[in-house]
Amino acid sequence: MEPLVSTDWLGSELGRPDLVVFDATMYLPNEDRDGHVEFLRAHIPGARYFDIDQIADTETDLPHMVPTPGRFARLIGELGVSSTTRVVFYDQKGLASAARGWWLMGLFGHDHAAVLDGGLPKWQREGRATESGKPPAPKPCLFRPDYRAAKLRGIGDLLHNVDTRDELVLDARAAGRFTGEVPEPRAGMRSGHIPGSVSLPYTDLLHPDGTFLSAEAVRVRLARAGVDGTRPVVTSCGSGVTACILTLGLRLAGLPEGAVYDGSWTEWGGRSDTPVETN
Repeated sequence: MEPLVSTDWLGSELGRPDLVVFDATMYLPNEDRDGHVEFLRAHIPGARYFDIDQIADTETDLPHMVPTPGRFARLIGELGVSSTTRVVFYDQKGLASAARGWWLMGLFGHDHAAVLDGGLPKWQREGRATESGKPPAPKPCLFRPDYRAAKLRGIGDLLHNVDTRDELVLDARAAGRFTGEVPEPRAGMRSGHIPGSVSLPYTDLLHPDGTFLSAEAVRVRLARAGVDGTRPVVTSCGSGVTACILTLGLRLAGLPEGAVYDGSWTEWGGRSDTPVETN
């Protein structure tokens, strides 16, 4: 399954029994919007809601950290996804949080997953149908996870990398947040970036309408950030969500995906014992 699918493709596949569509919208704390509430107002027909904050480790004070394989398998199975189900993720912004769902599926060994290019806004601009209200409860399925640890990095890995610079860390946040000129949306966060990391706002890989640039244009932007396919890449952002857009971009560009720093700036900037640069 290709990692990025078009609205035309989804329109032709919608309703097939082996396909599950998820709205994986997550809004930032300063946006004052609720993804699930807006899902109930309008969603792609047959879609289910993928709650990034709940399909997560709920025993940590960090937001939507990766759950255990067992928890993920149970929750995704309850949402009607088996190990053979095709899964498509979209979000209400265009392309902001859907890639997190796609990346989680890959982290737990499921490659039959994709992101809808342009998301719900493109779907609606094209005059395609939507539904409202709570969808019927899905029939639970058995999902067998195959955890791929190489796709994930923790704070210990990043602290080590500050010294070694063995891996290239790409920061998907807006440039002003990277430099420290713009405050973080989460209270209590220091401003700045991980020493040695490189700014690559995820919006640099997208058209203004929230669709991905061509593979060649993505490769050019990644190359400008220092990605050449030889040095392993770690993507980071505010809380491990938009970092997955950069990871998806690497896949689309035909480059090694590397890993995601799950705690991202919420973890790094929320501690007093981690080095921070501002420039």
